[in-house]
Amino acid sequence: MSDTVTSLPEQLGFQTQYFDLPHLRMHAAVAGPENGPLLILLHGFPEFWYSWRYQIGPLAQAGFRVVVPDQRGYNLTAKTPPFDVQTLADDILALMDACGRASACIAGHDWGAVVAWTLAALHPERIARLAILNVPHPAPMMRALLGGNPRQIARSWYIFFFQIPDLPEWTLRRHGFADMHRMMRGSSRGSS
Repeated sequence: MSDTVTSLPEQLGFQTQYFDLPHLRMHAAVAGPENGPLLILLHGFPEFWYSWRYQIGPLAQAGFRVVVPDQRGYNLTAKTPPFDVQTLADDILALMDACGRASACIAGHDWGAVVAWTLAALHPERIARLAILNVPHPAPMMRALLGGNPRQIARSWYIFFFQIPDLPEWTLRRHGFADMHRMMRGSSRGSS
């Protein structure tokens, strides 16, 4: 661990810091007692630690050591390839190691839930508790995708799109991020 970053997190009652992992410099919000049970909150796409800002304080007050990383490629964490789900899961294992913990409670939302499911499947001994938000178990999800469920394929397009090297970045930068803005505005129910 090194370099504490200040500003908005301190205004919200916690800090952020960098973790120097074996293959990645990872930025994370941290709060709660250092000896509390480790709880890692994994954000979705296209979010970062800030999406968990309302949960961090209450969870820290409940006694958890809350660590909310910006996952690889997001916000202040390094944009170091590769970005496949196995690598992202390995990043979280390295984060647990950097925190000096053999296991952790993991909560994942959206893309973070995909990473959390991967962690639980491949390293169940390292998962004390698992909470998944907004993503089904991988088995029925894969059946829907591989079985050609057009509705699920349409809803999951970004999972495949963001695995293509360089194309997502180019697409989102195009026209001054207009496509990104349109995508974000259109993701809310009732908005156009």
